[in-house]
Amino acid sequence: MFDLDRIAAGLPVGGRLDELAAALTAPDARLVVQAPPGSGKTTVVPPLAAHHHAGRVVVTQPRRIAARAAAHRLAELSGTALGREVGFTVRGESRRSDATRVEFVTTGVLVNRVLRDPELAGVGTVILDEVHERRLDTDLAFAMVHDVADLRDDLALIAMSATLDAQRWASLLGTGTPAPVVDVPGALFPLSVEWAPPPSGVLPTYGGHLDNAFAAHLARVTAATLAQHHAADGAPASALVFVPGARDVDQLIGLLRHEPGLAGDIEVAGLYGSMAAREQDAVLRGGGRPRVIVSTAVAESSLTVPGVRIVVDAGLSREPRLDATRGVTGLVTVRESRASADQRAGRAARLGPGVAVRCFARDEWAGMSAEATAEASVSDLAGAALTLACWGSARGQGMTLPDPLPSDALDRAIATLRGLGALDARERPTALGRRLSTLPLDPRLGRALLVGAARIGPSRAGKVMAMLASDERVPDGDLMVQWRALSSGRSPAARRWRHEATRLERMARGSDGRPGSASGAPLSDQAAVGLLAALARPDWIARRREPGGRAYLTASGTGVDLLRESSLVHSEWLAISELTRLDTRTGPARAAHASGSLVRAATALGEQTALDAGADLLDEQDTATWDPATGRVQTRRQRALGAIVLSSTPVRTRAAAAAGAALAALPQVGLGIDEPGLLRWSDGAVGLRNRLAFLHSVDASAWPDVSQPALVARADTWLARPLHTTGSTFDVDVTTALRTLLDWRQLAELDRAAPERLPVPTGSQVRVRYPSPESGEQKPVLAVKLQECFGMRTTPRVSGVPVLMELLSPARRPLAITDDLESFWVNVYPQVRAENRRRYAKHPWPEDPLTAPPRRGTTRSGR
Repeated sequence: MFDLDRIAAGLPVGGRLDELAAALTAPDARLVVQAPPGSGKTTVVPPLAAHHHAGRVVVTQPRRIAARAAAHRLAELSGTALGREVGFTVRGESRRSDATRVEFVTTGVLVNRVLRDPELAGVGTVILDEVHERRLDTDLAFAMVHDVADLRDDLALIAMSATLDAQRWASLLGTGTPAPVVDVPGALFPLSVEWAPPPSGVLPTYGGHLDNAFAAHLARVTAATLAQHHAADGAPASALVFVPGARDVDQLIGLLRHEPGLAGDIEVAGLYGSMAAREQDAVLRGGGRPRVIVSTAVAESSLTVPGVRIVVDAGLSREPRLDATRGVTGLVTVRESRASADQRAGRAARLGPGVAVRCFARDEWAGMSAEATAEASVSDLAGAALTLACWGSARGQGMTLPDPLPSDALDRAIATLRGLGALDARERPTALGRRLSTLPLDPRLGRALLVGAARIGPSRAGKVMAMLASDERVPDGDLMVQWRALSSGRSPAARRWRHEATRLERMARGSDGRPGSASGAPLSDQAAVGLLAALARPDWIARRREPGGRAYLTASGTGVDLLRESSLVHSEWLAISELTRLDTRTGPARAAHASGSLVRAATALGEQTALDAGADLLDEQDTATWDPATGRVQTRRQRALGAIVLSSTPVRTRAAAAAGAALAALPQVGLGIDEPGLLRWSDGAVGLRNRLAFLHSVDASAWPDVSQPALVARADTWLARPLHTTGSTFDVDVTTALRTLLDWRQLAELDRAAPERLPVPTGSQVRVRYPSPESGEQKPVLAVKLQECFGMRTTPRVSGVPVLMELLSPARRPLAITDDLESFWVNVYPQVRAENRRRYAKHPWPEDPLTAPPRRGTTRSGR
């Protein structure tokens, strides 16, 4: 059993042992622990849980380095050999035994373990550490273990973090009432915070990584801070410098080693996730010399780096972001959250009084996010959806997820899994899907491993997939350069690759994956790498846009660019395994890559291999398009690999295809009412539309809207059939087509509600001019000779609206316009008569027009 007094000695959590023990021994042992960095929660709470609960204590960490370091630390404090009472399991490495009581694992390991053993047999306590980081695996592990705890009364469940919304997590964790919260007070040692923003005009990043000028600023600040601050107890002080990515670590190390203000006896080292475990252990063990450790976020939590009393924080973080438009998920550099900044600063006060220097302006603090962005809200969800489907619901329905998964991203993920054959139409996992869920790979990579093993053999497939799944940087962006380096090298990266390849080979043996369509002839290394890369991401198979260019088009329709220095520029086809989007919006970097997406890892691909790997994306169809210059629909038969057109030949246009193309083009081409467009409108068609528009303005509920936007929107209702019958050129009877908008009652009512003509006293039937919808006018117009209206006392009405009488001279020029005839005869006619009786002397101009007979012709004609 663990010696708790020895383990907790001098740690703030040690003062809360009774409170923690009371919560752990309660009938419903669920607990939230909030404790600042350096308080000892990761070291003390697991052995305390082992003391009060039977079974193994499983402690999750978001990163492999943290799981390994926490296990080493607890084993050292408990005086036991690593792998006995204290062990760990991370991807590709495990140190545990039947005697292990506390096991540190990554959250991904726990998720896979729960899928294999939904009851977690033999486990008495699950501790989810650093839940505030909101990594996707952490959210899934929390929800799945919560389900297990609901079924098992004897399973204790603890959530821990330094900076979390404790009450929110307590509500999520509790059953009916919130779980108890144990809040450990502040840091063991005092911490001072200083601010050192870069000089004016210096931006933190360029092209997604540290700007050279900003990196130089970090180096100067680090050297100056080391010179100014010394450990109070006389021990050599070390500094921990936080930068966003591994490339930034290398960049800053190079600058620090040549920084004039840095003492010559200070060691400079890096720390990041893809380093060899042996190299990580060397950094975490420390030494007698003062050091500068340049680290990514791996040192942000659950790690104590010996000797560190100074933290220099660039204020930046690398976080995943999904570009839904391009289908690209990549890491982008963003401003860190306030919670992350507090975590980093706390590293300085774990071993003694410390100082944290933030290399950004103090006034930026208020605008920073309070917490880190939940990975589930910004990442590809294919792997998560498959895990959830195997657990019970691909959409996580009924589960206690910290936040609901975004519906759009989830829909895309489920569509991807269906395309892989991992989910059926009802979103249930297939046999292939269940097998993919057991592989420590993205579902796309897992399927490529299984299918590729049947084509090139499990051993070779395991090697290729171990390379594609690694997070090692690809030199020159060419996978074959990396392949040759791994195959012939003795570096730590090569050793890790061989170990992972052996593990994946075991998983691939006995594969029942569907074989590829390529021949069974042996493939070269180049072809094998290209085949598996293309099988993993068939949507990222790409063809060069133009000879000698660096721009490519992927099968998914995404435009991508090669790095300027890439040797792949002469390759017609590429199998891409890694894409990244530029997070710079202006400047030379953005202008040099017009697509906004860069190929970070790819290999040349033969056309036949591309077609074999992307067989599910091959399609042949006739595409009809409207040509406004000729007024015709042109049809071409296209064979394509997704968005990549392989061939295009003209073919005869079918009437249905022509109609579809015309309707599709209608919003851009236009109806042709007031300018050239798809249709030719007769006077009758224009008149009918105007009549209907007038009636709609009078009673919108009874008559259809015939404005241009409305007609375009409803084109499939009134225009599709006549277009279908006219072929590739369109001579549509628009009048007849418009009448299809009316039911039989409206057709019967139309001539009464909006007659085409109105009678006047001479017996003439005069055409009514109805206003067009675009004119803005409201009243219909009756243009008629004044002499034909003698005796007409009242203004005619159409659907209750008075007609605008346009009274014409014998030469058919307007004399007056009125919608009140009675007033016109009395007040206006005398002046009109006086002005026109001599000009038109042959026509009657009676003094009393209301009693005079109406006339069509002259006085002499008598008509």
